[in-house]
Amino acid sequence: MLIEKFITYVARKKNFRYLQFSPGSTLSALPAADNTQRLLYVHVPFCEELCPYCSFHRVVFQEGLARAYFDALRKEMLMYNRLGYAFSAVYVGGGTPTILIEELAQTLRLAKQTFPIREISVETNPNHLTSQNIDELKAVGVNRLSVGVQSFDDGLLQAAERYHKYGSGGEIAERLKLTQGHFDTLNVDMIFNFPSQTMAMLEKDLSILLSLGVDQITYYPLMPSAYAKEAMRKKLGGSVDFKREKKFYMKITEMLEPEYRPSTAWCFSKSSSMIDEYVVHFAEYAGIGSGSIGYLQGTVYANTFDIGDYIERVSRSVFPFVGRKDSSPKERLRYEFLMRLFGLRLDLSQLAAKFRGNAYRCLWLEILFFSTAGALKKRGHLLTLTRKGRYYWVIMMREFFIGVNNFRDYCRAAVNHKS
Repeated sequence: MLIEKFITYVARKKNFRYLQFSPGSTLSALPAADNTQRLLYVHVPFCEELCPYCSFHRVVFQEGLARAYFDALRKEMLMYNRLGYAFSAVYVGGGTPTILIEELAQTLRLAKQTFPIREISVETNPNHLTSQNIDELKAVGVNRLSVGVQSFDDGLLQAAERYHKYGSGGEIAERLKLTQGHFDTLNVDMIFNFPSQTMAMLEKDLSILLSLGVDQITYYPLMPSAYAKEAMRKKLGGSVDFKREKKFYMKITEMLEPEYRPSTAWCFSKSSSMIDEYVVHFAEYAGIGSGSIGYLQGTVYANTFDIGDYIERVSRSVFPFVGRKDSSPKERLRYEFLMRLFGLRLDLSQLAAKFRGNAYRCLWLEILFFSTAGALKKRGHLLTLTRKGRYYWVIMMREFFIGVNNFRDYCRAAVNHKS
């Protein structure tokens, strides 16, 4: 456990420093010759009800506000087009993106008309797996549907306040069975290390997934923000115990790997396909919508978390940025090191060419540490994660996303204080 504690401590400390945003509201246009593959992330923050463990930017659904919001999303999308940005893929997250299916379809149609889109991934919840929604999503060209299931255990679903919204674990499994085969990839999002979750509960969830044979499974560790931790204590009856996380993760890999291959440290696929962690396949991405975070040209930026402010600014063709972080060359290099190896492998020669320098000279300490710890294998310029290394990367990505979630909490608190 000592090495895991050390990795957690260092990752938490570095993330705190990297996620110090400064006020700012400008992005420069890309040079015309730039051919970087970029993704467009679209955030839809509306949910019928709010889950206690979720740290994403989300609010309770109001139809009038949501329709005005989708209209603003389409306007913001065109603002990026006017600046010369081109996107080859779209990822729609939330919230619940399918909460107004006709608005979502209109938004995706505009994206395809505006940009050279080749892949579209959309998140949804089990209660939205209806024939009408599936037909609408297929018609607009969605390749990958990602369903937030979290667990099939009825007791856990009740504690997490999901049972009355989405049905029993058995009912959710039936809906997934009916959806399988309609898209290139059906992904199921699961969570492990809930406070009340036992190893037996995890094994049963895994057995159900294997019997369903879905295309892809993403198994996240629970990574609550400071605010969500307090909500979880009240609703789920306890705190996250990181000491059991490794045992759960090893059980997941043990049971899934005969049927699935790892796509990232916590995603398992039957074939090559888009994944939830688009940061692995796309070095740059624009974030549109309230609370979106983007990374373009070495700059991390955040949109306003105030939905009314977001709609008002975009209506005036003003980018809704509230903060930015301009990364140094070393920070960019270390970010690439983290993200590429989260995707299991990294070519140091490609990294050196991208940053016009000796990548190993900057990263030698990290490479030495993880190689000595048995996490990395180095063959020439290629670094690959071992199974042990994949868990270490789960720790670092867990801390990365907790840091982002804490930043979201800070932004939401500022909005609430303002109102």
